[in-house]
Amino acid sequence: MFFKKSVQIDSHIDTLIGHETQLNGNMQFAGGLRVDGLIVGNVIEKQTHPSTLIISENGAVTGSVEASKIVLNGMIRGPVRSSVFIELQSKARIIGDLYYKSLEMHTGAVIEGKLIYLGEQSEASPTETSTTEAT
Repeated sequence: MFFKKSVQIDSHIDTLIGHETQLNGNMQFAGGLRVDGLIVGNVIEKQTHPSTLIISENGAVTGSVEASKIVLNGMIRGPVRSSVFIELQSKARIIGDLYYKSLEMHTGAVIEGKLIYLGEQSEASPTETSTTEAT
């Protein structure tokens, strides 16, 4: 039997953070972003359309990361939210919680935090909603 991935990663790169580059501050992106350097700040996709974030073996982010599709082979120190798909390659390391809808994890990848499945739930988490009793 042959297995066909239901989620395709767009390999088109619109923005590249090079190996010798360090970016300090929050970053908002659209399209394809590849990180070979270091970003100290939050990396968040624009909500206009789904985007792809690729963090290579030499790439790192210190801050929260939010993108539809993520391919990680480097390091993220902070919470990660992937609304469609995340692939953790063999040298991937996450120090923080991972919120995911679909996850592919290769041997050798490490997550130091909680795995929280997003599934079909809405944006509000169960702890944010409260119930009241009628009297």
